[in-house]
Amino acid sequence: MAALEEGFTLSAVPLGAGPNGLLGVEQSDKTDQFLVTDGGRTVILYKVSDQKPLGSWSVKQGQIITCPAVCNFQTGEYIVVHDNKVLRIWSNEDVNLDKVFKATLPAEIYRIHSIQGTEPLVLFKEGAVRGLEALLAEPQQKIETVISDEEVIKWTKIFMVFRHPVLIFITEKHGNYFAYIQMFNSRTLSKYTLLLGQEEKSVIQSFSASVDRKFISLMSLSSDGCIYETLIPIHPSDPEKNQRVVRSLLLKTVVSGNARNGVALTVLDKDHLAVLGPPLPASKECLSIWNTKFQTLQTSKELPQGTSGQLWYYGENLFMLHGKFLTVVPYKCEVSSLAGALGKLKHSQDPGPQTVPHFVNWETSQGYGLGSQNSEQSKRILRRRKIEVSVQPPASKQLLSTIKKDSEKHIEVELCKFLAIKQTPDFHTVIGDIVLELLGRHKAEPSFYPRNSLMQLIQTHVLSYSLCPGLMEVALEKADVQMLQLCLQQFPDIPESVTCACLKIFLSMSDDSLQEAEINMESVSDYSDSVQEEKMEEQTEILHNGFNPEEENCENCDRELNEKPRDAAEETTSCPVIPKRAALLNAILHSAYSEMFLLPHLKDIPAQHVTLFLQYLYFLYLKCSENATMTLPGLHPPTLNQIMDWICLLLDANFTVVVMIPEAKRLLLSLYKFVKSQICICSELNKIEVSFRELQKLSQEKNNRELYSIEVLELF
Repeated sequence: MAALEEGFTLSAVPLGAGPNGLLGVEQSDKTDQFLVTDGGRTVILYKVSDQKPLGSWSVKQGQIITCPAVCNFQTGEYIVVHDNKVLRIWSNEDVNLDKVFKATLPAEIYRIHSIQGTEPLVLFKEGAVRGLEALLAEPQQKIETVISDEEVIKWTKIFMVFRHPVLIFITEKHGNYFAYIQMFNSRTLSKYTLLLGQEEKSVIQSFSASVDRKFISLMSLSSDGCIYETLIPIHPSDPEKNQRVVRSLLLKTVVSGNARNGVALTVLDKDHLAVLGPPLPASKECLSIWNTKFQTLQTSKELPQGTSGQLWYYGENLFMLHGKFLTVVPYKCEVSSLAGALGKLKHSQDPGPQTVPHFVNWETSQGYGLGSQNSEQSKRILRRRKIEVSVQPPASKQLLSTIKKDSEKHIEVELCKFLAIKQTPDFHTVIGDIVLELLGRHKAEPSFYPRNSLMQLIQTHVLSYSLCPGLMEVALEKADVQMLQLCLQQFPDIPESVTCACLKIFLSMSDDSLQEAEINMESVSDYSDSVQEEKMEEQTEILHNGFNPEEENCENCDRELNEKPRDAAEETTSCPVIPKRAALLNAILHSAYSEMFLLPHLKDIPAQHVTLFLQYLYFLYLKCSENATMTLPGLHPPTLNQIMDWICLLLDANFTVVVMIPEAKRLLLSLYKFVKSQICICSELNKIEVSFRELQKLSQEKNNRELYSIEVLELF
């Protein structure tokens, strides 16, 4: 399991306004202190635990800082570069950067790397690397060109392997990507070509990496919204040769493929990644943590003010720009386990005897770069990820080929034949691939919408949202309420933003449109009968769990609340929505959610729709109160806890808006009166609790009595 804690603003001053945005966050020689470099003229030293700056330094007007400031861990001094070639070194005691040590170098610097256990290393834009001491001893030494013409460095990182620094930097040229590994103990430089596999047209938007004794695991977030992994050997078999390495798919569609800015990722540990970006095209940016071992979303946090697409982490803190201010979000990642991944789900679903674990494609390596060009590297990838790749059955290959070219009717026939075949262990993987193929063709051909085939696949009970996130996106675009209802019933991992998008459609569609739709009505009993019709003639009133909406149950309740018109009572005793809308809303009530992630999205629902939903929930509560078990009739009706939880959620998110609507006044008064009556009941129960305790004590003393006795207890 992983968790994102409440974040806090580290900088009270807007950052990132310079020409290069926020350049970086680097650790100082104190574990709790960090150097923050703005893209303009300023470097600020912050102490995170105190949430305050300890010092600030600026270059002169007209000068621009061009790479992040770092700390020399061997001397405790700070180093920064301005105007690409001018290097400055200073300490905490210095005030004016114009008066500190200065060195002008012959070539432009891309980045200075500093890490515990070695001197700072300077990476030039042409690919050459120098140690700081050797560079300062001869500042005007010749700097060789390592990379080719038009090749541009995109990303770089440094590691310590066997107490020796290892530097990796990624370059790009005409859409092709290359990785350079600089070993400083052997003075060798190795070059690798990154083979993109089946996603040649995608653009890599962000990199991150981790290292073990033999491999550098390079993670890349591409413009298709997926995360890929490339294993690069630290010790190549032939350093002089330009070798090729392949990418394998690690996580599918963690961010929207339409996102162009505000996207980043960073490796937290061997099993967890932090990702920055919008999960859906229309959604706001989010910070999320993914489990790469079980390929599940562990936690997510919405960022309504947007980000710059930059993410740093040190220790147990994530750093990013939220709006224009530097924000710190503490996080925790436990040791990865299947139980922990499954424990993320708040409510479990019981789809029936055909249930297969509702998780993502465990075999995403298959078909993504594991080609014959580097079979030995492919074997290493498979051993590293411990995935047992099975050959796809010929029947599924034939079906995938059919989907690419044939008509919807023919695809339905072939799909029925395929589903009739005995299921294999990788059945859920194959079904996910089929759904993605159908959605891919729909995206390329908007007129092609294989609705019947998609409905069949959903009913196999093996799909999940994370396995095919584009499915609900298409259903939302088409306002296909039947498909959305089925997804809500089958998928256990639907994001809160998607749940709210479904709720908006269910509340906004007209009654006529809903009457034409085919909707599962199992969760709805006969709501057309009002409570008044069900009352016995000789019974003049019914108390709903001690509460009567027409009378006062607490003598301290305000008299004016009881003097409401008769039609208000009638409104609460008849269902405010048609049965088909009720069935859709019941699917929402059954869906899993996290309150923290759901509340921001509920605020975007129009007030009149919130009022309608509240009226329906209040009606369900009254129906629950008609019997002693406090349950609703029907096959899978909402529970009392679900009803009460959603009433609280809607009021928490929208009370200040709903309270201003005249149409909602009677409903709010009824809810207020109900809560007040429940408080009165609890108060009375507390009063007699003491008497019950005394009775319990007396019953425990029965051994001291005779065979027969009469006792009188007075309850006050």
